[in-house]
Amino acid sequence: MHINQISVFLENRTGGLAEITRLLAENNVNLRALSIAESADYGVLRIIADDSKKASSVLLSSGNILSMTPVMAVAVPDKPAGLNELLEVLAEGDISIEYMYSYNTREDGTAYMIFRISDEKKFLEVLAKHGMKPVCPSDLNIK
Repeated sequence: MHINQISVFLENRTGGLAEITRLLAENNVNLRALSIAESADYGVLRIIADDSKKASSVLLSSGNILSMTPVMAVAVPDKPAGLNELLEVLAEGDISIEYMYSYNTREDGTAYMIFRISDEKKFLEVLAKHGMKPVCPSDLNIK
């Protein structure tokens, strides 16, 4: 059920992100989702790639500093309040969200959200209680 997220530590400078995306493109790695958190001096680029092992190997071989983090994806209806319905369920279940971001898809009527949560067991229990479940990597065509 986990999806491998790669977090790349970047110096906060012009062109740094383009270097990463160019490197991945040159190695035929497709990015499916990304999020950037920044401070004055550095940023953390969180990515979901179609092949996390290949992406991390390419990035590491180019001298990048990274970590691999397990995250969960959940499908939500792609409509007004679709995300709110899921967030209300999580709030009711007292689930703390460390961070979240969206996942790119071409599937009509469905959006996907990536979650990093502190209590995975409780997260799964709350989803199940409401007839929801996380999405498997294979459902999103990622390795």
